[in-house]
Amino acid sequence: MKNLKKIAITIGDPAGIGPEIVLKAIHAKGIRNICRPVIVGDMIVLEEAISKLKLPADLDKIELIDISSIKKRGFEKRKPTTFGGKASVSYIKRAVELALNGSVDAIVTAPISKEALKMAGYRWPGHTEMLAEFTKTKDYAMMLCGGPLRVILVTIHTALKNVPAMVTKKQVLKTITFAKDTCDMMGIKKPRIAVAGLNPHAGEAGIFGNEELRHIIPAVNEAKRMGIPVSGPFPADTLFNKAYNGEFDIIVCMYHDQGLIPLKMIAFDKGVNMTIGLPIVRTSPDHGTAYDIAWKGIANPSSLIEAIKLAVKMKKL
Repeated sequence: MKNLKKIAITIGDPAGIGPEIVLKAIHAKGIRNICRPVIVGDMIVLEEAISKLKLPADLDKIELIDISSIKKRGFEKRKPTTFGGKASVSYIKRAVELALNGSVDAIVTAPISKEALKMAGYRWPGHTEMLAEFTKTKDYAMMLCGGPLRVILVTIHTALKNVPAMVTKKQVLKTITFAKDTCDMMGIKKPRIAVAGLNPHAGEAGIFGNEELRHIIPAVNEAKRMGIPVSGPFPADTLFNKAYNGEFDIIVCMYHDQGLIPLKMIAFDKGVNMTIGLPIVRTSPDHGTAYDIAWKGIANPSSLIEAIKLAVKMKKL
């Protein structure tokens, strides 16, 4: 037990499926054999989840850091709330502190609600940006993996109309570098990195847009000069099939849905999100709070289980 990595796991939005899937995940077969889970959340939330959902969990045998942000049972569930947003942030902040001071080896974060964050007065659009601020990280990227696919995003949470102006040589090159870091952290010794085009047919030599000519190709060429094994840009409509069939280890995607649609198509229940560039290892399930099924005892913990497994495997750079 002493050699196992210690993994802090936040319970996410108390009103969502987070408490349920965290309790299910840490009791899943084999999890206690690969890590020492430490739940970061509210005792009262977990007690109610165990009681109401009849989960086979024993809090006396669980290492728990009780934040005590929620004072009584019967709190509002299955919807975004101000207190849910505040509680979510308090769990994450504590988990980050534990990782930064070396008390845990990595953190795994259960789903939170962007709407609840906004209701609570926070400006972050999601976990990624919040974690970057808590760790004082300026440059970071969102990476996701599921099945044979790994994708890393040049732009993250922004309106599609903003994407072309944000796809710059500097940003693309930075993301290619993060793709190489990701492969290093995952133990991929000879990574094959592919870059997707922004436009149909990767711009078709400028016919369908000039972002490839002005920014993406120069970034790929500079990355090659740096010794990074990268190729592209490739038309996105064929690239994912090549990666799915084993030709590439990771794809640099230009925007959120370009990468997440194919990944969630093949690995919706087992996709994992990871923030690259932080001074800590952080993973999370690739789904939301699922208010519609929350607190019914039917939530699937598979994605969170995969997130825990990946957190254990990742190496700090």
